[in-house]
Amino acid sequence: MTQEQLLEQIYKKDGKAFTTLYDMYSKNLYGIIFNILKDKEESEDVLQEVFVKIWKGIDSYNESKGRFFTWILNISRNAAIDKLRSKGHKNSSKNLSSDNFVHILDHNTSVVNKIDAIGIRDFINKLKPKCIRLIDLLFFKGYTQQEASEELEIPLGTVKTQNRNCMNELRTYLQV
Repeated sequence: MTQEQLLEQIYKKDGKAFTTLYDMYSKNLYGIIFNILKDKEESEDVLQEVFVKIWKGIDSYNESKGRFFTWILNISRNAAIDKLRSKGHKNSSKNLSSDNFVHILDHNTSVVNKIDAIGIRDFINKLKPKCIRLIDLLFFKGYTQQEASEELEIPLGTVKTQNRNCMNELRTYLQV
């Protein structure tokens, strides 16, 4: 079944097509969510919420505005960031368990591993180091542009311009 056929069935609210969609994309979306939240149970919960949002909001997907995978990736990333910024998440993470620190030490959290989760490592590696760092902060760590500005110690306007330029450069690599 092609992606177009799959989407056609999902628009019709076909349960089998939705199961196929879940099988196709759940691991990639979970990777993005987990890289932001760093918590297995919360990531699984957010993943389920993401698929409910996809199911309920499929009519808002517009093919002319971008690829389907990009659309569901943004839903996942935004849901994870929303969870990360929620009051409940902040309260639960005040006293981190030692398991969290072991996980941090055991796993390399570099941008290379994060981007490999969605299969674009080769494209990101072609970018300038400043773009790699900015993409890591904004898209994989869930920073706002203001937070990235503070982290990188550069003006907010510069972050916005560099982000736009880096995304345009990445787009050119993906179109080849």
